[in-house]
Amino acid sequence: MTNEVIARYRDVRASAWGIDVPGVTTVLPTTDKVIALTFDACGGPHGSGYDHALVAFLREHGILATLFLNSRWIDANIRVFHELTADPLFEIANHGTSHRPLSVSGRSAYGIDGTGNAAEAFDEVTGNRDKLAAFLGHPPRFFRAGTAHCDDVAARIVVDLGERVVNFDVNGDAGATFTSDQVERAVLGARPGSIVIAHMNHPSGGTAEGMAAALPRLIDIGFRFVRLSDYIW
Repeated sequence: MTNEVIARYRDVRASAWGIDVPGVTTVLPTTDKVIALTFDACGGPHGSGYDHALVAFLREHGILATLFLNSRWIDANIRVFHELTADPLFEIANHGTSHRPLSVSGRSAYGIDGTGNAAEAFDEVTGNRDKLAAFLGHPPRFFRAGTAHCDDVAARIVVDLGERVVNFDVNGDAGATFTSDQVERAVLGARPGSIVIAHMNHPSGGTAEGMAAALPRLIDIGFRFVRLSDYIW
């Protein structure tokens, strides 16, 4: 499969780049009053923390979520990783091997160099996919690139590898840089079918406090929280 997929896309040029490109899901296919919370854990020198307060809040209130975990973060938090995989509130998704934007031409985002060709894109997806499959007993269903940026050809590679690229329509914490008030306002802007992105690897940020303020208010007006797999097949 490796040679077949790489060969299929080796000479194909991308025509779109960004967060919302063909082949990328940004909202749930429903008008139900539901929201999918997704939390990234990026890993690396500045991103291997664990927001215990955030996860404790989700558990206390029985809030479902999808966790996009990077290979580096898993390695740095292996005990916590096993606890998360055993928790039925959460489903685990693929956030890449080295947290690189997924590109077939070396495009970059936020100063992070993307994968340079089809072979590198393949490795960025499958390195962490194989790690997760070994732990979970099955491959992950969803993928989000580092920085959430990809091109349309890379998105097709992900599909051929049996996963689906999922991004968002609500940026909940701007890479864990928002204050708690900013997180609260952003998350309260969610609509039926919204997919929210936030981060669970920066415990000193405003994510946990902002979520704790926003989510009960959304519940009070009739929203439910779902995993991606509850609405995306």
